[in-house]
Amino acid sequence: MAFVSMKFLFFLLVVCGGYFIMPAKLKWVWLLICSYTFYLLNDARAVAFIIFTTVITYITGRILGKINRNQKTYLKENKTVLSREEKKCFKAKNITKKKWTLFTAILANLGLLVFLKYFNFFAGNINAVLSNLSLQMEVPILNLMLPLGISFYTLQALGYLIDVYRDKYEPDRNLAKFALFLSFFPQIVQGPIARYNQLAHQLYEAHKFEYKRVAFGAQLILWGFMKKLIIADRLAPFVDEIFNNYVNYQGITLFLGALAYGFQVYTDFSGGMDIARGAAQILGIDVAVNFERPYFARSISEFWRRWHITLGSWMKDYVFYPLALSKGFNKLGKRARNIFGNYIGKILPTFLSMFIVFLLVGVWHGSSWKYVAYGIWNGVFISGSILLEPVYEKIIAKLKINTKCFSWGFFQAIRTIFLCSIGRFFSRGVSCMAALRMIKHTFTVFNPWVLTDYSFYELGINERNMIVLVAMGLVLLVVGIMQERGIHIREKIAEQNLYFRWLVYLGALAVLLIFGVYGNGLASTVFIYQQF
Repeated sequence: MAFVSMKFLFFLLVVCGGYFIMPAKLKWVWLLICSYTFYLLNDARAVAFIIFTTVITYITGRILGKINRNQKTYLKENKTVLSREEKKCFKAKNITKKKWTLFTAILANLGLLVFLKYFNFFAGNINAVLSNLSLQMEVPILNLMLPLGISFYTLQALGYLIDVYRDKYEPDRNLAKFALFLSFFPQIVQGPIARYNQLAHQLYEAHKFEYKRVAFGAQLILWGFMKKLIIADRLAPFVDEIFNNYVNYQGITLFLGALAYGFQVYTDFSGGMDIARGAAQILGIDVAVNFERPYFARSISEFWRRWHITLGSWMKDYVFYPLALSKGFNKLGKRARNIFGNYIGKILPTFLSMFIVFLLVGVWHGSSWKYVAYGIWNGVFISGSILLEPVYEKIIAKLKINTKCFSWGFFQAIRTIFLCSIGRFFSRGVSCMAALRMIKHTFTVFNPWVLTDYSFYELGINERNMIVLVAMGLVLLVVGIMQERGIHIREKIAEQNLYFRWLVYLGALAVLLIFGVYGNGLASTVFIYQQF
């Protein structure tokens, strides 16, 4: 059931109608039923996998919570009896017990994800090595399915377990309620990746009908539909033509394909997030913001702080900090300090941790060497910016660049868009070698005439579509600038007279119905990140 479909809109209407007439104590039950219904309608075969993750995570959370409570109780009751060394020894034993409990659950949940998503990738590479060695052996390629949303709800489950392990909050005592936390239907398709302490209590509480929230949620859904159907799906044929037939193109044409894909995936993914947030907001639930105008970023580091925010936040809290602050990386930093000096020794743990994070981000996107290369591309630039920051600052000072003026910020934004677009060759290219070939032919062939001879009108975007894209792109730019300046657009519209408000709403709806790309009936292309 695609978000941009009449079926979803009808489903959402039923969910919201039932939710607001349901008794307060049963509202969360209704949400659970609806969430599992949504999942079953999308992929009935995969429901066993999310149930497995839910049960394993719930049980492990309860065990970790019990260990935490018992430790607090024991230490409190024996505060005056135990020596400092005995307390330390008792805590160490509990930490060991907790680590093994957490490790078992992570192995089960992450192992399932890795097996389903990456087994055939590993098998294919092993078979290639065996073939090159002329060994008559072969790892079988399995016909595996990838359950809907497994990459998202697995990380959400692991984040919950690590937080309980850290005693950040008490584990959920109700299995059914916890099942709702992992399966909440607006975010099951492609996130955002929620934190338990931010989302769970909202799901369990009863929310009353509020016109303002319903109106704001509907507006957000409409905006998401416009981004997806007017921009993303209109760019799709152009992007597909260039990347699927890359040997036929070169120079600026290839770069335009990468640039177009960047904006396609942004409007596709952020449009889906707007629909998810809007659907939740109608119900009185605020889910995490996942995008903050990434194409206004002045560096790749800032780009990733604005892009897929919940994934970045997850990686920061559960991968980056544990690595950067670990004893092993601490020792490595001290050794580097003795060999390379204080600066290198100080930043080396951060440098390596950041590189590993972005390597994992790349691999998270899919089971192919091109995603490994995509992670390395981003990791090199972001880690390199940490390493070379003093050099960068000296160059700016020597050239007497005013870093606070508009022109410098504009240059940084264009530079960031350019570097991110080159990285898109890896994430969208049919293979890693194809991406490298496209990059080579982008920089070795100079053909600026394609910008004026209208030849790209033959690649899936005609003149009419180009006018629509430019117009909608300008709307997106204006909205982004207003948001960057702290203007809350929906609040501003709500302050206007009734006739003007409805003129805006109906005008936006008319634009969507006239210029939206609906494909086969009212069924758009699948969301790009739904496939991850």
